[in-house]
Order: sequence, then structure tokens, then C-alpha cells
Amino acid sequence: MAVAQLAGDVDLISVDSMQVYRGMDIGTAKPSAAEQAAVRHHCIDLVDPSEEFSVAEFKSAHRAALADIADRGRRAVLVGGTGLYHRVVIDDFDLPGEWPDVRAELAAVDDTPSLFERLRAVDPAAAEKMEPGNRRRIIRALEVTIGSGRPFSSFGPGVDHYPPSPVVQIGVRRPRAVVAELIAARVRRMVASGLVDEVRTVAGSGFGRTAAQALGYKEILEHLAGRVSEDEAVETIITRTRQFAVRQERWFRRDPRVRWIDVDDDPVSDVTPIVLDALDHR
Repeated sequence: MAVAQLAGDVDLISVDSMQVYRGMDIGTAKPSAAEQAAVRHHCIDLVDPSEEFSVAEFKSAHRAALADIADRGRRAVLVGGTGLYHRVVIDDFDLPGEWPDVRAELAAVDDTPSLFERLRAVDPAAAEKMEPGNRRRIIRALEVTIGSGRPFSSFGPGVDHYPPSPVVQIGVRRPRAVVAELIAARVRRMVASGLVDEVRTVAGSGFGRTAAQALGYKEILEHLAGRVSEDEAVETIITRTRQFAVRQERWFRRDPRVRWIDVDDDPVSDVTPIVLDALDHR
């Protein structure tokens, strides 16, 4: 926000896989209405939570956002941390297709561990990079492998291949213990701001399979179903968010094109001049 406001000619493009869903605001830390009024944001509130939204659809939405920004003579800054979405838009690689019949057959199998073992047998490289309990990703990898006849891990540029790119990538870094405390405080603020009511409201209209797996929403749904207490759900969100933050950092650390900045108690002041300088020298 500070970069866009100081630059004066910058729009922001969200690269967050869950901010595309309308009504999922608190749990995705979506920019407020006031922030969106002050600076134009793109790739936010694109579909209802009951709908599915693929990486390919995000790639298309991102291209449309870039075209709109360029047509208005403005510049774009990408913000957010969904690693695959960053790779798709920065490196512009082709994405595998979809095979609904195969996916439906796999989804009918309730035993997620057996699906993971099946994936490990046909595409060990893909299985190695997945959480054994991430049912949605496991099914998608198997769908592509079975439907296309080639391993899911063979699509894209390869996880360790980073071609030259004109995009300036900047990552912020803090000690892990500090990040852990910030995550706990952030989750508790979300709950205090009405996360439980937000999940209840969205559930009334229906969650799709992807939106229902969103971090923070999945755990609150368990609470609303009476399977865990609110306190237990909150602690689980904190734990899983910390685990996600570690995986997220590892993902971006593999990319040698990312410029890392160590930040202290005022990350905005640390990062803003560096991003502005990068914009001015492109």
C-alpha cells in the first residue's frame, strides 16, 4: 500500500489463491474496502466460495489485470505469497489440462493415505513435495498423471529451473521465532474481528471443495460442526499457519532471483524505498 500511494501510478495485483473468493475477507487478510478505494487492487473477489477457481483461471485473470493496468498507463506490483501462482505469472509456463471424470473417480476414494501412496508410486517427485494429508493437491496430481499419461511433476519449468525474468522479486525475512509470534497474534486478531461469524456466513451459501480447505476456514468449519472447541480450532490454525510459513519461505528461497531483505519492527519503512527504487530503474 505504501509503495502504491507514494509512487502514485501503481496498481496492486494480489497473488493469493484464496483472496479470489468473495466474502472470505478476514481469514485471507484481504485489503479493506478503504484500502481498495485508496489503491486499485486486482485479482480479488473474482468468484463465490462455492465455485472452483483453477491456477489456469488465475493466470488468465492476471493477464487481463496487466492489460488493464498498461492501458491506463500505470505500473503493476504483485503482492501475496502463493508460490505456484507466482511461478505461473512470472515464468508464464503452460499448465496441465483437466480430466473431470478421472477427478471424480479419485474423489470417490475416501482413504487419502492410499491416494498418497498411489501418487508416490506413479510420481515420486510430485509426492515428495506434497503434504501427505493435502487431499486436494494429491487428487489433482493423480488426475493430471492419469489423464495426461505423464507425471504431474513434468509440467511447468521444473521446480529447480529459474529462467531469467524482467520481474523484480523482493522477499522479506524475519527470524523464525519472531514470525511465529506474529502469526499467533494475527490469528487471534482475525478471530476477534469476527472470523467465526464470517465462516458461518459463507457456509450458509456453501463452500466449494477448494475454498473449504483454506487455512483458517477449514479449522473453523470443524468447530462449527461441533468436532472441536473454538480454542482448539484457533490453536490448530496457529500451528498450521506456522507450518505454512516455513514451507512458503522454503519455496521462495529456492528461487535465486528473489532479493531478500531482513526487516525489523517496521517492515514498511525497510521495504518501501527498495521497491520504489526497483520501480524507477526498470
